Amino acid sequence: MKLSVVHETHYKYSSPVALSHQLLHLTPRELPWQQAAKHRLTVEPAPAEREERDDYFGNRTVRVLLATPHNELLVRTESEVEVQPRAQAGSLPGDPDEFIYESPHVEAWRELIDYAAKSATPGRPPLEVATDLMRRIYRDFKFDRTATSVSTPLRQVMKQRSGVCQDFAHLMTGALRSLAIPARYVSGYILTAPPPGRPRLVGADASHAWVSIFCGEWIDLDPTNNRLVDDDYVTLGWGRDFGDVTPMRGVILGGGEQQLAVRVTVAPLP
Repeated sequence: MKLSVVHETHYKYSSPVALSHQLLHLTPRELPWQQAAKHRLTVEPAPAEREERDDYFGNRTVRVLLATPHNELLVRTESEVEVQPRAQAGSLPGDPDEFIYESPHVEAWRELIDYAAKSATPGRPPLEVATDLMRRIYRDFKFDRTATSVSTPLRQVMKQRSGVCQDFAHLMTGALRSLAIPARYVSGYILTAPPPGRPRLVGADASHAWVSIFCGEWIDLDPTNNRLVDDDYVTLGWGRDFGDVTPMRGVILGGGEQQLAVRVTVAPLP
């Protein structure tokens, strides 16, 4: 399947920003099952400096520095990505050892450990454990865009039983790691308007998040939609948690109050 992805992040400031330094994770990864035929990143106003490089996990990053005073900032990416069913494209090797420990946004505590243990019956293979855990998160937690923010701790998500895709990915990642099953946090997109016969997925109006587990090979699962990740998804990058692959993160000098609008559109191409 060939997919068109448009991602816009638009900031408006109540007073001028004198200096802005931003780190962007907005470039689709090159993978055995995914190739970006086209990718364009535009920043307005034009940055004084722009640098591209791969981070520790192999994700493509872009660093931009804006030194012209501005009251608005628009970051827009346009991509055309070809995605294959993963069973046809082959698996991806990798070192799972660094994905079994706690990380800044993913901790383990007694309630989470007990919740995970209910899926880990004796002798159950890791993939079956992860699939059962995914189903339980889908059943036990409510998707609610207003329930959390990027700073809501995982303990609060567990307590209120609601959140968004980022929260459910963190929850599942922490639960699997508590069982010594390597799990990493994956950032990307899903189809906003799927082809006829395919259901519209939850969480499609912004960047999405899911979990990749290691069981001899990396297999991706989406607890928000209770399904295996396949060719409806575009992968941006992965890391220990959200903090490693934040789509846009930075610091500004000035600006006052901020208004943020994010728009994502993912659609199939002929």
